[in-house]
Amino acid sequence: MDGMGETSTRALAYLARVIELALGDVGLSLAQYRLLAYLSRGSSAASPAARQLATSRPSVTALVDGVVAKGLVTRVPDAADRRRITLALTPEGFAVVERAEAAAAARLSALAAHLPSEDAQRAVDSLGLWLEALRAEASSGASR
Repeated sequence: MDGMGETSTRALAYLARVIELALGDVGLSLAQYRLLAYLSRGSSAASPAARQLATSRPSVTALVDGVVAKGLVTRVPDAADRRRITLALTPEGFAVVERAEAAAAARLSALAAHLPSEDAQRAVDSLGLWLEALRAEASSGASR
């Protein structure tokens, strides 16, 4: 396989599960965290959120129902267009994002501690590069 083959794919799948478990410790699913992390950058309507999260509008609506019920997100009607709803994090939503990120970072740090220090830093830094690529793809409209 090429440089993006079996090892990378398996590592990504296992890391997703590790993060999923860390997020579960703060009461979030991975999908809920993705939505909250996106909204932590600013409020949004559901359609742009669905595009950024590479999911469908109905999936985002169902996801929003869950985080609204938890008091983490609020639906804000647009004063100019009553059909348009903006999604915004509540103060508790921001706090949960911080706790989730701290839990995930602690788990990744614990994993990285099993690597030589220079490799651990490279591994962590590479995750930031993937985030840049994902955001650029979503902004270009090319995401699936």
